[in-house]
Amino acid sequence: MNKCQQTALIRNRLGLHARAAIKLVELAQSFDATVRIKSDDREVTADSVMGILLLDSAQGQYIDIIAEGPQSQQALTAICALIEQKFDEEE
Repeated sequence: MNKCQQTALIRNRLGLHARAAIKLVELAQSFDATVRIKSDDREVTADSVMGILLLDSAQGQYIDIIAEGPQSQQALTAICALIEQKFDEEE
């Protein structure tokens, strides 16, 4: 099974708040891959808004994105781009 991983820096001012978490979950679910997000010692699946919120990831914090499955690389690339674009939020 395909597995890939990348570290990303949370750049948006509000961090992984509800609106950003919803965007991340919707994007992750659009791929044929299982995506997990890891922050410090916590790891959650990217299909749970509540799980992502519990990571409490703030601006300036690094998270690891782990994707497994047929579209793991596409999922990882898209999620990292979303984070890089600050979840399309105005600053």
